This record gives sequence, C-alpha cells and structure tokens, in this order.
Amino acid sequence: MLSHLHKQLLNDFQHDFPLSSRPYQDIADTLGVTENEVLVAFNELNAKHFISRIGPVISPNHIGASALVAMAVPEQHLQDVADKISSYPEVNHNYEREHRFNLWFVVIASDAVHLNDVINEIEQKTSFKALRLPMLDDFFIDLGFKLDLTNA
Repeated sequence: MLSHLHKQLLNDFQHDFPLSSRPYQDIADTLGVTENEVLVAFNELNAKHFISRIGPVISPNHIGASALVAMAVPEQHLQDVADKISSYPEVNHNYEREHRFNLWFVVIASDAVHLNDVINEIEQKTSFKALRLPMLDDFFIDLGFKLDLTNA
C-alpha cells in the first residue's frame, strides 16, 4: 500500500529533481515533512520495487558511451541472466521482449573501452552472446506517470 507521501514522491519528483547539496531536504521542505521521512519513504519505494534508482537521464553518448544490447536467452535461464545483468552499475535497466532476442538492456559507461569491457564481461558471466545495436536516430520518450493522490 502506498502512503500519500509515497505517491507525492512518485508524482512530483519524476522530473525536476532538486539539484542541490541536500536535495532530500529540499523535497522535505516542499512537502512539509522531514528529510528523514523522505529518505525512509524512498527506501521503502526501492525495497518494494516501485523505483530502482534515482538519477539523471542523459541523452545517449553525450557523456560517456552507451549501447542498447539484446540477447537470446532460453526461458529457463532468463531470470538468472537478467539478475546478473542488473548487478552491473553500468546497466540502467533491462527488460524481456517477445522475440528470439528476448532480453534487452542499456549499458552506459565512461568511454567506449569501458562499455565494451562491461558487455564482454556480461557475455562471459552469462555464457550468452550480446547483440550490440547502434543508435541510428535519437528518440526521447517521457515516461512520467501521474498517480491518483485522492485515495492515499
């Protein structure tokens, strides 16, 4: 069950997250709660898998290097491989698709060498070949979602 504070955090800070030395205090001041309450609520949202990270979205290859990667993974190995991939801090998300290449993920690294090292290591640790997909066109899809705050 999401509290009113959980919903406010999810609604109000998908965009325009405060850029300051104490962003959680800034959020607390905006919402009329304590910084600790904000931190606890974000930790609860993370533990319940409502959020997986708090961080910027940077256009691909403007800072560092990135790649969209796909793998063909047998169903019985899919969760194990996805968990291994998700353990890398350079991977910001992965997801299953209905296709022969059924596991897709994005890797972001400081440079092309590090990027290739991470993908090569993922291939070694999972025993599956990675298909690296170059970005031909840049599309930005804003994935902000509004929650109903009246039932909190």
